[in-house]
Amino acid sequence: MTISQPHFTTRTSRYDSTALREAATLIRAGEPVAVPTETVYGLAADATDDQAVAAIYAAKGRPSFNPLIVHVSDWPMAKRIALFGESAQALADAFWPGPLTLVLPLIGGSGIAPRVTAGLSTIALRMPAHPAMLGLIRESGKPLAAPSANRSGAISPTRAEHVLASLGGKVRMILDAGPTSEGLESTIVAPEDTRIRLLRPGSITVDMLAKASGLPVESEGHHVPAEAIEAPGQLESHYAPSKPLRLNAMRGERDEYLIGFGLMPCHYNLSPEADMSEAAANLFAALHIADVSTAERIAIAPIPEDGIGAAINDRLKRAAA
Repeated sequence: MTISQPHFTTRTSRYDSTALREAATLIRAGEPVAVPTETVYGLAADATDDQAVAAIYAAKGRPSFNPLIVHVSDWPMAKRIALFGESAQALADAFWPGPLTLVLPLIGGSGIAPRVTAGLSTIALRMPAHPAMLGLIRESGKPLAAPSANRSGAISPTRAEHVLASLGGKVRMILDAGPTSEGLESTIVAPEDTRIRLLRPGSITVDMLAKASGLPVESEGHHVPAEAIEAPGQLESHYAPSKPLRLNAMRGERDEYLIGFGLMPCHYNLSPEADMSEAAANLFAALHIADVSTAERIAIAPIPEDGIGAAINDRLKRAAA
């Protein structure tokens, strides 16, 4: 389904109390607003307003079968929307507010717009840790549906200028609170009675999930067909630059922009000290820089799979697909 998309003058406003009130006014009027979280910048709209949610899909060019994450500011709001089993409660207690999304049974009569869940009986729910997103939820009084604030399938935005480059003219307002701290989208899990299904890796790692829940964590794998998608970020091709991306490169070719890791000659280094958290925080910014460079292609050095490295490599495999 194609939704018509008007053209706006996009204004970037430094995050403060005045800008937050203006953003909440737009949310209550059914408009999406770009806002930072601790992971990436999100394109937020009232999750109870189906037309507002439709505006998110239109601005991004997002396929309607791909569900959205709903962001809440407190426990009462969360408990009105989804059912929390024992394992879900344990994970939320351990990691909320923070970069963990739980796929949970949707409560009937919760008021969540049908487009949010893409027809599923479950909902992806998160309580973010960033003051701008939390403030916008509280100021607007609404749970906010918010995918990443970029064209569908493109590189995720970790700075306001990334949002403007991707969605300029498609949204009215970008709240600018500087670079995001995590740099990767949230970990997404489906908690069950006897196991935790990992749907998308992130900075909350498998070991952390297992320790908090006391249950085994099972990965759903890299490729999920469209008809089996139950959470955002599961499409095989995603987070992609406009140029070809070569993985596990020890050196760059003449026509490549080389993104390095650890001590090595390169155009941009994710972390000279080989710090995985620093590499995660810098990944999407590096891809944005490489994508607008004069080089015809992009290459990136090998990243270890340990810990958050699994999430970094997940994003890179999808970006190169």
